[in-house]
Amino acid sequence: MDYQGLADRALSGECMTREEARIVLGTPDENLPDLIQAAWRVRFANSGRRVKLHMLINAKSGLCEEDCHYCSQSRISRSDIESYPLLSKEEMLEGARRAVEARALRYCIVISGRGPRPKELAEIASAVRTIKQETPLSLCCSLGLLTQEDAKSLKAAGVDRVNHNLNTSEPFYKEICTTHSYQDRVETLKNAREAGLELCSGGIVGMGESDEDLIDLALALREIKPDSIPINFLHPVEGTPLEKQTPPSPTRGLKVLCLFRFIHPATEIRIAGGREHNLRSLQAQALYIGDSLFVGGYLTTPGQEPEEAWRMIEDLGFEVEAASSGIRA
Repeated sequence: MDYQGLADRALSGECMTREEARIVLGTPDENLPDLIQAAWRVRFANSGRRVKLHMLINAKSGLCEEDCHYCSQSRISRSDIESYPLLSKEEMLEGARRAVEARALRYCIVISGRGPRPKELAEIASAVRTIKQETPLSLCCSLGLLTQEDAKSLKAAGVDRVNHNLNTSEPFYKEICTTHSYQDRVETLKNAREAGLELCSGGIVGMGESDEDLIDLALALREIKPDSIPINFLHPVEGTPLEKQTPPSPTRGLKVLCLFRFIHPATEIRIAGGREHNLRSLQAQALYIGDSLFVGGYLTTPGQEPEEAWRMIEDLGFEVEAASSGIRA
């Protein structure tokens, strides 16, 4: 495979064929350095050596009526996690202050559930207004399914971006969730975009999907054109239907990231949930492909502390693209 040719075509805006995508995912491990070097050319052309850091807050945990098989917060999960209602505005603001201290560019407020209740939406909007007044952060919300009115309310409050992952391909979706559909997720992204919000949408690798499912997901996202694509790696949690699923190997994870980089050359690719558990000692290699990270943990699982991420970034000769050095008065 001519990996440099793939890079040239990606940089010219041309999309690879499905056969080429299959070859990327099937790259022999001994050829992985060549594949990563080609992906690095694409990443460097668009992002240089910059790395965006993001921090999220689990603003409402558990208590979810959905049956997403990968999630420890779902109604079918037996996982031992902390459950609580929506955090107060002050708690969400304090999380934003921690995000600034972590040199994050963006702060994401996440809640469990099918979608936000009217009271929750109003309280989150109020918190967002205060956070925007007191910090330089870009604000993202991940609140489940959104109506057109929900999306407009978030935009009016000052939310910059909505996260809603497609998670996997449309054909495979029913294998991981039955309480809502793939099309429900597409509709939420449509509602958010029509409200003028930026889009963050990606997937989860390692849930039992095929190579064709990963290719379908990458191509579907190319049609949607999100502003950022988080690539999560399954971290099997005890008590969920996928607790015994074998997660992807570190080299498999890097090949998937390369696939998304070639298909989305100018889009922010986030090395997201499960990277610590799956990529292990190869995390630094992933930064030659992706250009953003979550720091400080995820919804119900721990993650890399900001200081450790800073060292990893600096050791590569990269730099953190932060919102600001401090809190605004």
